[in-house]
Amino acid sequence: MQAPAVDTVDEPDRPPTRAKATPSASSLPRDELIKDYVTRILAAPVYDVAIETPLQPAARLSSRLGNQILLKREDLQPVYSFKIRGAYNRVVRLDAAVRNRGVIAASAGNHAQGLALAAQRLGIRAQIVMPLTTARIKVEAVRARGAQVILHGEAFSDALAHALLLATEQQLEFIPPYDDPDVIAGQGTVGMELLRQQPGRLDAVFVPVGGGSLIAGVAAYLKHLRPEVQIAGVEPDDSNCLQAALAAGERVVLPRVGRFADGVAVAQIGKHNFELCRHLVDDVITVDTAEICEAIRDIFEDTRSLVEPSGALAVAGLKRYVQRTQCKGAVLAAINSGANFDFDRLPDIVERAGLRQALG
Repeated sequence: MQAPAVDTVDEPDRPPTRAKATPSASSLPRDELIKDYVTRILAAPVYDVAIETPLQPAARLSSRLGNQILLKREDLQPVYSFKIRGAYNRVVRLDAAVRNRGVIAASAGNHAQGLALAAQRLGIRAQIVMPLTTARIKVEAVRARGAQVILHGEAFSDALAHALLLATEQQLEFIPPYDDPDVIAGQGTVGMELLRQQPGRLDAVFVPVGGGSLIAGVAAYLKHLRPEVQIAGVEPDDSNCLQAALAAGERVVLPRVGRFADGVAVAQIGKHNFELCRHLVDDVITVDTAEICEAIRDIFEDTRSLVEPSGALAVAGLKRYVQRTQCKGAVLAAINSGANFDFDRLPDIVERAGLRQALG
């Protein structure tokens, strides 16, 4: 079994390292690769469990920025994030023998909940290995969806190693969080909905980036049908694995990643994801923690919902883009990717957002 890419990595300080040479994610030429993913996206049966989320105008933010801002509300999914799409599309394609053995994953967040619900709907036994430090609300959410939670290790890397060991010992299918064609196709249905909901003018779409399955899938679909639409990835400035890979021309491993936006704390972009992103992503914008906190507040003021830090990344990047380009009258969409919010973090977020506002 090939070791998967991981949700989070905590490495000692060292310069970014280039990934070991691996075969291309696909031997198909660029245009055929994109068409292949569009076909996969159109065939993804995600609505067995997911909903078509609204593309909601953000009136206050639009007025303030002088552009039409649209929010793709993936925080309204049954598991409060887009991850249910990819997890279900991966699991539903398993053959009967694999289903009977069961599935396993390592995660401290949204992938765990997405896989738990997917397995529950399909009647498959699921085990999720989570670090001992995982927030109680996330552990309870996974258990509530019928999965067995195994708490192991202080860090995600410990949980991952244990999950892979159990997968081998028990002959369970390991379900990767992002670096997989079926996962990418499932996430790409977000882009399919977006174009259906906004058939008119659409200048740019802002997508949060962790391992890269969401931006890879969305970019494949949008660029195939509407190549003029700009695709911008948004990363924390201390977890910018896609930006670093595009600059190097190949995947690199970050020496360490920040933990504030834990949903995107990934040290290396997925190889399948990078194969698409290097052709299709027009820009990568990085934002700091204060900008993320301010975006959480902006989203709350327009929607009265609290998104998690990684869920607010796209809005933070959109705001940075408007400031940088001074654009006016554009139609800009941001994907609110998740709302698995640890309420105990709220005072710190409010303080950081207020400090940024005070500093201008």
